[in-house]
Amino acid sequence: MSDLIISKLDEVYAKVQCEKSVAKELHEYFSFLVPGYQFVPAYRNKIWNGKIYLYHLNTSQIYIGLLPYLEDFCSERYYTFEYQNELNLEDEYSLYHAKKFIESLNIHARGEPIEVREHQIDAYIHAMQKRRALLLSPTASGKSLIIYLIFQQLRQYQNLKGLVIVPTTSLVEQLYSDFGDYNDDTMEEYIHRIYQGKEKDTNKPLTISTWQSLYKMPKEYFEQFDYVIGDEAHNFKAQSLTTILTNCINAKYRIGLTGTLDGTKTHKLVLEGLFGPVKKVITTNELINQQLVSQFEIKCLVLKHSDEEAKLAKEMTYAEEIQYLISHEARNKFIKNLTVSLEKNTLVLYQMVDKHGKILYDMIRETEKIGNRKVFFVHGGTETSDREKIREIMEIENDAIIVASFGTFSTGINIRNLHNIIFAMPTKSSIRTLQSIGRGLRQSEGKEIATLYDISDDLRINKHINYTLKHFIERTRIYNDEKFPFKIYKIGLKK
Repeated sequence: MSDLIISKLDEVYAKVQCEKSVAKELHEYFSFLVPGYQFVPAYRNKIWNGKIYLYHLNTSQIYIGLLPYLEDFCSERYYTFEYQNELNLEDEYSLYHAKKFIESLNIHARGEPIEVREHQIDAYIHAMQKRRALLLSPTASGKSLIIYLIFQQLRQYQNLKGLVIVPTTSLVEQLYSDFGDYNDDTMEEYIHRIYQGKEKDTNKPLTISTWQSLYKMPKEYFEQFDYVIGDEAHNFKAQSLTTILTNCINAKYRIGLTGTLDGTKTHKLVLEGLFGPVKKVITTNELINQQLVSQFEIKCLVLKHSDEEAKLAKEMTYAEEIQYLISHEARNKFIKNLTVSLEKNTLVLYQMVDKHGKILYDMIRETEKIGNRKVFFVHGGTETSDREKIREIMEIENDAIIVASFGTFSTGINIRNLHNIIFAMPTKSSIRTLQSIGRGLRQSEGKEIATLYDISDDLRINKHINYTLKHFIERTRIYNDEKFPFKIYKIGLKK
């Protein structure tokens, strides 16, 4: 008899039967310290050890997506294993059949045929063959078209009912709009949208929803779905999203799409457990080299503060440093002057609405130099329909300005006609950085290059390096890893 007997419970979990000693080994093998665990009150109060466990001793269950790692565990420790029932996790699907199907869809946008790129076909075939996959595909690589191909294939040939989960209400509307562009048929017949209290139940083949609209729904609600697709899948490490995925016990197709992972092993394994193994579709640098996205450059503007200010900042906490920067009159004036000096469409990204975003918006709007340029202010309280109107206006304007929060416009929003992005407040998140960059990569007529203005602050004194400058150093590492061209400009900040 084998050391481990593996059986499928549902489309989420497998059960592993083994000796108690082996189970304890599995429990530790699939355990990981959560990044930042030392700052969590439960850890500080010695209630929690800082770890998450992906194999559970009390249930003997593990995510089906982690079975390749389970096989590695057995190989490393010379344990034998067998599958008690057929998992049947893969299908045959050839390049020939994929191309014939895509041809039959007659995909187009604004009256012009759309060429489905090689990397999109590859991702689509991989999803159909493997059923479970975490597709790593950067912003502007055409993820919505990949989702559309999967939806049409599963609707037309298997009559399956699906759920697509996106992070914001704007993305619900944008994905729905993209699907409508691809096909002359009205999507109203096939797609139900859920957000902000809309009806949850439908007989339509596909539901597109924000996770916020669904996470309180009972477990039974999710049993109706034959497949689930998670857009911006890096968010699914959150407990509310994990719960939604684990409740989709009948979803035999489980596809996640994201442009970025945060680099931690824990993050990657949780997502692979929920969806499936990572499949790298294409990189941003490859998209640029193939001229599928705009050329891109980064100008890093390092603002040097006075020694007097640096001495004060040395004693600040991170929160205090942020508060100091967003209320710094000369710094805000510099951002305002930079914004109004740039030609063509510009996106200014901030973090705090009232304490920073509103201030910048008012300063920009009240500048004489602004003339007749349209200036928009977007935050979490902006209605979804208004955000969509602003996005549409930007596509036809050539010299507009959007002052938007990172949360509303750094992720997923599709604006082709965008030339400049300004980080008004630095971020330490690699995911947020790369997604924000993606806002400027989409091609449009007459657009030759997009530019990111990464503003950071030098408050060094002696050997002390301030928090946000450390975050800037981390961002330059991201730029190097992604092979993004960047230059650093040191600028003295005058009061």
